[in-house]
Amino acid sequence: MTAATPLAAPGSGSGSGSGSARRRARGRTRRLRRLPLNAAALLVLALSAFPVYWMAVTAFEPTADIEGANPHFLPLHPTLAHFRTAVHADGFAGYWRNSLVVTLGAVLMSLVVALLAAFAVARMRWRGRRAFVLLVFTAQMAPWEALLIPMYVIARDTDMLDRLSMLTLIYFMMTLPFTIVTLRGFLAAIPVELEEAARVDGCTRPQAFRRVTFPLLAPGLLSTSLFGFITAWNEFAFANTLIIKNQSARTLPVWLSSFSNVFGTDWGATMAASCLFMLPVLAVFLLLQNRVTAGMTAGAVKG
Repeated sequence: MTAATPLAAPGSGSGSGSGSARRRARGRTRRLRRLPLNAAALLVLALSAFPVYWMAVTAFEPTADIEGANPHFLPLHPTLAHFRTAVHADGFAGYWRNSLVVTLGAVLMSLVVALLAAFAVARMRWRGRRAFVLLVFTAQMAPWEALLIPMYVIARDTDMLDRLSMLTLIYFMMTLPFTIVTLRGFLAAIPVELEEAARVDGCTRPQAFRRVTFPLLAPGLLSTSLFGFITAWNEFAFANTLIIKNQSARTLPVWLSSFSNVFGTDWGATMAASCLFMLPVLAVFLLLQNRVTAGMTAGAVKG
């Protein structure tokens, strides 16, 4: 006598099949809805990346192809002659060193000062705190180009023209407001209870900040240092205005203009120099991109 086989529930197979069909239909609908957004994102990416791509193509093309009537989207006869021209240009190593010294000095000073200011704003209560934050936001929104002439007058009257120290101070002031605002946001996202718990365990306030808060603040420090590095490295107006007589104190953005003269512009050498100028920023970005995220702070706090 065989055992009775349990009967399947009526409509169970058709129900699971219809459910999977509905899920597939919803997935197709979501993909169709996202199609315009994806197309717009690709268009923005193409428009943003094409100038950089064209710069690289021009850097590797011979001068005859650059000046030809028909543009080429790929170098037909690639050459490194333009890079050799850029590297052997007068003052290349010195300008590179000047830009690196000025940029790193401004970024390090802004990080130290902004970290202290952000801690005072986010963790302490003192008279004038709101006014201070308002002034910082105002300084961040102000166009620095409007201060070009006043800065020149100050540098001239204090005998600071043609000096990298003056340029470093200006870049420090340019990056400081953004750094304060950003670090203040990161500090506000870290619960103060973590520091209080460390102080209960015997840590002083500086020790609690150094051992608990500072490691969680690493993504904010990296993101603000990346912004400050890009801002100071690419700045041209102040470097071109404040460095007048002392040519050896010029920076790389000003050096790029040396490939233009009364006979025209050497576009191949200019594009090759631009590629070399872009390399440090690209290297810093690739080095920090995986860590520059606010999600790391949230995850560390939850852990």
